[in-house]
Parts: sequence; C-alpha cells; structure tokens
Amino acid sequence: MLQLIRIEDDLPEGFAALREAAASEGYRHMDRLAAEHAAGRSVFVALFGALLGGELVGIGGLTAEPETTEVPAQRLRRLYVSPQARRQGVASALASALCQEGLDQVSQLTVHAGDARAAAFWEAQGFTPVEGRSWSHELRR
Repeated sequence: MLQLIRIEDDLPEGFAALREAAASEGYRHMDRLAAEHAAGRSVFVALFGALLGGELVGIGGLTAEPETTEVPAQRLRRLYVSPQARRQGVASALASALCQEGLDQVSQLTVHAGDARAAAFWEAQGFTPVEGRSWSHELRR
C-alpha cells in the first residue's frame, strides 16, 4: 500500500538508498536535496516522501518560485521515484499531493522538466508547456 508522509525534520530512513539509485541513473537532484538539508537550509514549503511496504521509494518537494512571476507561485522540485517503484502511481501521488498543497497557497505552480519523458509526465498531470521562462511547465488555478 502506498503511503505519503510529510517530511519536516530529518530526511527519512531509506533516503540514502534513494539518493544512490538516483545517482546511478545520472540524476543529481537527490544530492542537491541532501546538501540543502545538511546545510540546514529549509527551502521547502512542503516535502513529501512515498512509502511502499514501509520502504521509502519516492520523494518530492515544493519551494517558493525563485523567479519573478505575475502572481505568487511555487515550484515543484526534487521529485524522484526509485526504478523498482515506477509505474505504480507513486510519482502521480506525490505530484498530486504537492499540487494540492501548493494550490491551497498560490495560484501558479511551476516545474522544470529535465527531459521529454518528464515533460510528458507533467503534461499528464495537467501542466502546460511554456517558453522563455526558467521553468518548462506551469499549472494555474
């Protein structure tokens, strides 16, 4: 059964394995998350973990949008799901929780999709592509 948890203090047990899996795929955003946490910089408005069978299999966060926007905005960041947990709704559940959290506070959410596969995922979540911004996709309420 999939369970989402709110991460408020320490990174949860299993984060090191998730970080290692991301690194083995060439993704560095779990390293960035670990560095932000180690530096004591709490940049996240919300940070969620996904557990399957009690094991951490995914993580994703929400920060203030760092770029100037017409309306207050937040950015979805550091979303990662371990390879063995993919195609089980984990990423969609994390994205949905983050979007709900964000849209309760602001009227615009942004994300930077790193590749075509990520772009297709975010578009399936209701985000629309944009050009000329530091983000690739946005969702407005």
